[in-house]
Amino acid sequence: MIKFLIEKEFKQLLRNSFLPKLILIFPCMIMLLMPWAVNMEIKNVRLNIVDNDHSTISTRLVEKIASSSYFHLVELPSSYQEALANIESGDADIVMEIPQDLERDWTNGEQAHILIAANATNGTKGGLGSSYLATIVNNYSQELRSEHPVNATGVYPSISLNTQNLFNPDLNYKLYMIPALMVMLLTLICGFLPALNVVSEKEIGTIEQINVTPVPKFTFILAKLLPYWLVGFVVLTLAFAWAWALYGIVPVGHFGVIYFFAIFFVLTMSGLGLVISNYSATMQQAMFVMWFFMMILMLMSGLFTPVRSMPGWAQVITDFNPLKYFMEVLRMVYLKGSGIADLLPQLGVLLLFTFTANVWAVLSYRKNH
Repeated sequence: MIKFLIEKEFKQLLRNSFLPKLILIFPCMIMLLMPWAVNMEIKNVRLNIVDNDHSTISTRLVEKIASSSYFHLVELPSSYQEALANIESGDADIVMEIPQDLERDWTNGEQAHILIAANATNGTKGGLGSSYLATIVNNYSQELRSEHPVNATGVYPSISLNTQNLFNPDLNYKLYMIPALMVMLLTLICGFLPALNVVSEKEIGTIEQINVTPVPKFTFILAKLLPYWLVGFVVLTLAFAWAWALYGIVPVGHFGVIYFFAIFFVLTMSGLGLVISNYSATMQQAMFVMWFFMMILMLMSGLFTPVRSMPGWAQVITDFNPLKYFMEVLRMVYLKGSGIADLLPQLGVLLLFTFTANVWAVLSYRKNH
């Protein structure tokens, strides 16, 4: 019996000319566009520098900042008021004003002050841009200290700071973002589409014909979900290939660990999708409910904002989000090479989600004999 039901679901899936194209084209577009569009790196910040000193030291500082990939030196205004007008008109993001006697104060051992004024309309851009600029100025200050000896035998005392970026030496944001996008793909394909498939059969009435047969609830649900499980793993495999071919990103760990955890995640999301479809009477109702929950789950999963950066109450909510745990798995496997032994906490939570969601889905499905 289950063989014929599964065959029927695959035929129905392939008969829909739009759905196979969506399953293949949508993941491709996500992997091609999202890593470039959803990027939290701040680069090409528009900068105005007001150099009131015009000395050798100030000129070197301007050149050093202009050579950075984080800033785009738009203009060198003659006054701070002119630079501030550029910020108000939207032509500049940050203004740096160099005082008139910068070189003289430095030579005399006095403290020199440089003003950094940022447009904080976009708080992230203003804060990070100011931080980048302050880092460049501090590094330049250390460079000047090493070039000007105090006496014939020594130099100004300075601290050398060496930074080592673990797991992601080049600070490649795509290496952090792409594994999370794979989770989003599995969520949409294995959670969203099965729910809509069940509700669509409710609307056209075919599901009522199956309800009067002696087919057990578990068998019927398994037949409805199995095609989407297989499609989900095919899409996940294609995502691995695209990540390698387009961005040169491969996991430090093993693919087998990802597939192992993907089994429980797919079961969880398909179970949640079935729960929603069981309580929905129309496609429109199911789409609104699914979209609401998908938006909440994605935004509260750490896809865009690290969970530890959220308020305390929001972090508590993320503890009930299965996407959070599978994202942690993919990022740890891709970046750190973690194995199953390192991911036992995530495994335990996903097992709990899988059991709860699927038991709820089976119990909430109403079958009339």
